[in-house]
Amino acid sequence: MFVIRVFKNSHCYQSQSQSLDRVYSWRVLFIMAVFSILKTHAQIRYSVPEEMKKGSLIGNIAHDLGLDVQRLRSGRARIVSGDSTEYVELKTDKGSLVVKERIDREQLCAETTPCSFTFEVILDNPMELHHVTVEILDVNDHSPVFPKDEINLEISESAAPGARFLLGSADDPDVGMNSIQKYVISQNENFILKQHARPSGVKYAEMVLQKALDREQQPLLYLIVTAVDGGNPERSGNMKIKVTVLDTNDNAPVFNQSVYRAIIAENTLKGTFITSVNASDADSGANGLFSYSFGNLKVIGEIFKMNESSGVITLNGVLDYEKAKKYEFDIEAKDQGGLGDSAKVIIDLIDVNDNAPVVSVMSFSSPVAEDAHIGTTIAIFSVKDLDAGDNGHVDCTIDRNSPFKLQSSLRNYYTLVTDAVLDRERVAEYNITITATDSGSPALSSQKTLNLKVSDVNDNPPRFQKSVYTAFVTENNSPGVSIFTLSAKDDDWNQNARISYLLEDSSVGGSPVSSFISVNADSGVVHALRGFDYEQMKSVRVCVKAQDGGSPPLSNNVTLDIIIQDQNDNAPQVLYPVQTGASVVAEIVPRAADVGYLVTKVVAVDVDSGQNAWLSYKLQKAPDRALFEVGLQNGEIRTVRQVTDKDAVKQKLTVVVEDNGQPSRSAVVSINVAVADSFPEVLSEFSDFPHEKQYNDSLTFYLVLALAAVSFLFITCVVVIISVKIYRWRQSRFLYQSNLPVIPYYPPHYADTGVTGTLPHGYNYEVCMTTDSRKSDCKFSTLGGQSVLVVDPSFTQTTQRAMKDNRFFKDPEDCPETVRLHTIK
Repeated sequence: MFVIRVFKNSHCYQSQSQSLDRVYSWRVLFIMAVFSILKTHAQIRYSVPEEMKKGSLIGNIAHDLGLDVQRLRSGRARIVSGDSTEYVELKTDKGSLVVKERIDREQLCAETTPCSFTFEVILDNPMELHHVTVEILDVNDHSPVFPKDEINLEISESAAPGARFLLGSADDPDVGMNSIQKYVISQNENFILKQHARPSGVKYAEMVLQKALDREQQPLLYLIVTAVDGGNPERSGNMKIKVTVLDTNDNAPVFNQSVYRAIIAENTLKGTFITSVNASDADSGANGLFSYSFGNLKVIGEIFKMNESSGVITLNGVLDYEKAKKYEFDIEAKDQGGLGDSAKVIIDLIDVNDNAPVVSVMSFSSPVAEDAHIGTTIAIFSVKDLDAGDNGHVDCTIDRNSPFKLQSSLRNYYTLVTDAVLDRERVAEYNITITATDSGSPALSSQKTLNLKVSDVNDNPPRFQKSVYTAFVTENNSPGVSIFTLSAKDDDWNQNARISYLLEDSSVGGSPVSSFISVNADSGVVHALRGFDYEQMKSVRVCVKAQDGGSPPLSNNVTLDIIIQDQNDNAPQVLYPVQTGASVVAEIVPRAADVGYLVTKVVAVDVDSGQNAWLSYKLQKAPDRALFEVGLQNGEIRTVRQVTDKDAVKQKLTVVVEDNGQPSRSAVVSINVAVADSFPEVLSEFSDFPHEKQYNDSLTFYLVLALAAVSFLFITCVVVIISVKIYRWRQSRFLYQSNLPVIPYYPPHYADTGVTGTLPHGYNYEVCMTTDSRKSDCKFSTLGGQSVLVVDPSFTQTTQRAMKDNRFFKDPEDCPETVRLHTIK
């Protein structure tokens, strides 16, 4: 550690009239202390006279510390805690230390010498701490002053030469050479002045009788005692002495000891006994009576009180160890003749722990970034306790659970640093309470709370509550409709928590997803850019990125599944029975059919989904004695009662297929049902249908040829297939009687009525036709597990012509054309 002492002495002009204009000369002495050398710590000591004008230069601190002015500016050099820092000011632009307020050494230090005060100068980046001590040199600005301007002495004329008369001491706040150096008495024949010094160095005077007094010649003497200090120019103070000559008192009081000592605590109550003094006088009577008094009442009389007759000293004021650690004062015992003696009283004070530590923050950095490294300096502070010994020894602590710790490299100076990683999202600010506790009994403590804010760093990406969200939108929606609102949270603050929502590039059905969906960057609202069709697209999956406004930005992705909900925008479609405009479809029901006989089944589908595709079947305008009913759910048409003779052969049913949507949609299918046991009955009922085509002459010609060929084959094979001929003959007779010259070929199991289901199994049948039969429309089918006859009026004419010629093909191989009909069972 560097210790630099800089002394500044004053020289005054000899002329007292020019004492206010002082000229100071500077001397700078550099003394290297052989202790430890620290790079950033130095101690400087200046010596300056008191009473310097405001703005007077104390020293060039930049030069003395080996620094340049630029370093003082960049380091933000400043004066921090110290004793009496209001007296000095640091000029960083010039690197000088100047007087800020007038310095009065006597007010600052009283009689303490040497008189000085200390403070610290701190610089940042890097931190440097320098101790500065300013010693205040005394200036002879006070004249000696006696406690009284005039005293009266009564001296017996019997006083022998050599008798002593204590005059006490004058008071001069100055110290050193500027304090009282000598006492001078005015010229006279009877008294001389002797000067003495107490152990403390205070000079006092005694007046010694040199020549016996003669009351008859000179009953009164007027003398002047002058106290002179050693200043340049010197100052002096006078006290008048009036000597009254008395008769015969030749013994002075004498103290039994020259020094009295006492020890008292600083918190002693007023009126407490401190000590007592004792003096004796060999005289008797009135000449032996004396009284005790303080030698100087200016300060002592305010703090202590003495009983004039008993010599008991008690406390009369308030003690403060921090202002004065002990008191020294003179006491006198003086008889009525003016003879007296003096002694010294020394009262030592015991320190009491009555001052709590004081915490002074010199530097505090707030806010601190949450990514600050461990060991980052937060604050620099000092502690001070005015008490002494253990009462002034201070320890500082902070909360152990906080992420900070205290470091101390100099006594009573501490640095607060981070001891753990900070997280603003967990704790945004800290109230750091510094507790300073002294070692007294009982201990006193004080607290200082620092409010430290943690600044945000972009260390948290946006986060969604889910990784996948599901939104629903009804088909046929309006473009621009709001579908869903995405919301992400970011634990950071301000700009770092400002979230933008971006739609990631992807494709749906070969088209970019941005043509279907848009996302509001600020609010996260998802809009549909077009109307959706459930039948074409069931769902859309998009990926949205949430990105914060930090630097660099952090982001997170979320998947949004948009489920398109169906609307009832499609009517049911009937698949079976197939409706044709040119033919009549008839379902055949035997008259002997049991109740519940399956006539046919209506098969329908709805391209919608859910309840919009739930189909129900019902008959439209069913009579009271209805023969048929339709299954509500399966569309099966069954008989509900036995067939009676009153029931018409031709039955027309209208089935309404209705979905379960809101509002519902429907389809209608018409079904012709023939209630008969044979085809002639069916054909007779359906023969009144109007002809759709007129056959030409060529068709008739081919029919005649076909009938002739059939007749020829019939005659040739009559012997071989007699049984077949008889069967066909019976059938032909049956058809002939019904005026329907068509002999159908019934396959096996034709009349099977026990088959159920929507789409029965298929069978292949062969029907023989004439060569020109391709020009006619003749269709045979068995649908829905029942026999179905599709009759075309033009075909009836053709078959009638054939019957007239009585020409039928008895074998399929003989058919000019073989037509295969498919029967669904």
